[in-house]
Amino acid sequence: MPTAVTIDPNLPMRELLAQFPGAQRALFRRYHIGGCASCGFSPEETLAEICARNENLPVQEVVDHLIASEEADAQLQVPPSEAAALVEAGKATLLDIRTREEFDAVHIPDSTFFSQDMMHELGGWDREKLIIFVDHRGTRSMDACAYFTGHGLQNVRVLRGGIDAWSTEIDPDLPRYELE
Repeated sequence: MPTAVTIDPNLPMRELLAQFPGAQRALFRRYHIGGCASCGFSPEETLAEICARNENLPVQEVVDHLIASEEADAQLQVPPSEAAALVEAGKATLLDIRTREEFDAVHIPDSTFFSQDMMHELGGWDREKLIIFVDHRGTRSMDACAYFTGHGLQNVRVLRGGIDAWSTEIDPDLPRYELE
């Protein structure tokens, strides 16, 4: 039986975001917290403190929203083995959103580098074919997925664990790297 997800509202945001990487996106999406300088927070602040200084938001409501968002994020993630099978069957395209330097250094064969020009072409893409966003470890891709979903492109997902997981689970010859 799966363990129930819990969030301690007294954890510093640094720790909370390490455990729940999508929390900042979820806070911004619903409450406009954490997306810009005027609504930001410090890594040392707790969720309870942030709720208090944002019109006394009900802490449990915010916690429940973060948990629901985490579960929704999980539904958007495709494990590397499933992504590889979908690409091989011609049912999905891997769209790499890392920097040009990262892509040039190492990329998944047959993946496509996402450029500004490509952004304008997405509207003409086959809406039946799944687009799987790829980044280094699967966190930035969630933002891209949310952005494109919000702009009407519904058949999009994220490679769980990014190229790092692909190199571990699918292609061990693909070099792994660390960002500085």
